[in-house]
Amino acid sequence: MREILADTIAFGRQYLRSPIGAFFAFIFPVLLILLFGAIFSGIGTSKVSLPVQDQDATPASRAFLDLLNRSPYVTVTMVPTDANLSDYIRANSLDVALEIPSGFGTAAAAKVPFNLTLFGDPSRTTYTQAANVVGAALVQTNFVLNGAQPVLGISARPIVSSSFTYMDYFLPGIVGMTVMTSSLYSMTSIAAEYRTRRYFKLLATTPLTKGGWLSAKIAFYFLLMVASLLVTLAVGVAAWQMHATLTAVPFALIAAGVVLFTSLGMLIGSVVKDPSSGIAIANAVGFPMMFLSGSFFQIEAMPGYLQTVARVLPLTYLNDGLRNAMIYGNSTLALTDLGIVSVLAVAVFFLAARLVSWKGR
Repeated sequence: MREILADTIAFGRQYLRSPIGAFFAFIFPVLLILLFGAIFSGIGTSKVSLPVQDQDATPASRAFLDLLNRSPYVTVTMVPTDANLSDYIRANSLDVALEIPSGFGTAAAAKVPFNLTLFGDPSRTTYTQAANVVGAALVQTNFVLNGAQPVLGISARPIVSSSFTYMDYFLPGIVGMTVMTSSLYSMTSIAAEYRTRRYFKLLATTPLTKGGWLSAKIAFYFLLMVASLLVTLAVGVAAWQMHATLTAVPFALIAAGVVLFTSLGMLIGSVVKDPSSGIAIANAVGFPMMFLSGSFFQIEAMPGYLQTVARVLPLTYLNDGLRNAMIYGNSTLALTDLGIVSVLAVAVFFLAARLVSWKGR
């Protein structure tokens, strides 16, 4: 019994000395409880944007807009009346938008059944929140004008092809997260091991440059991520009838993401004491990005301060770009996201190639 107790104490000390062990025992669950608590406490209570196009422009439609503006759950933004709403939605990759068609005021006065058109993606929490607010405003309007008779209602229309499924919307976030975790965590461990085992000193005696060594790892991770995307999509098509679209832009986004996160992993791994410390730091960097960048939870449904944090995380733009390219078919916004990720990737690549020492331990 004494031997078991001694071994338990010795093993416990050894385990807790390891940064990775301490991270998963204490820091990881604390991160999860803080992140999920912050995310879920704000769902359904934070404001979401509700673009509205008022084609009626009557006192009745303006009164209805006033009701929407009073809601603490949506922020109404007006869409120009001369814009084609479907094109406007696609150009801005909107999750939800409301159209007040011409004739709303006449129908309300005559108590003739009439529907507003709510465009959106029902799988998104912002759509559900906006639909609830619009529905509540219609109930109040019906009560005032028609004695609570359900004369005015909502007609729902999808924002993209009805062939897309919930899993299609989920796929880009999974791809982006895989790019980050595979390249960041693995490269951090590799760079930390090369540093502690002094392999970098051996590399310094070869013609290979730091940039060349990093480029070789990037090339491998890019090929690995392309294969992962194709396999994941093939499984999704077979199991869930996915219809996500592949063009050159998603592959360019994956390439930029691999450069960014591989270079970041090299930076982290080259300054830590050992691979375990490197993985612990990589987890501390990666887990917040994983949950706050739209891979699993819609950013617009989070509290405002978390949305602000999300907008400075590079994985957010990788996920948004993949979603814009593969689901919404919005090449303009996808290329904007690609530009942001690419600029960050080039900056971190040159920073890693310049600052990492071949000779230091």
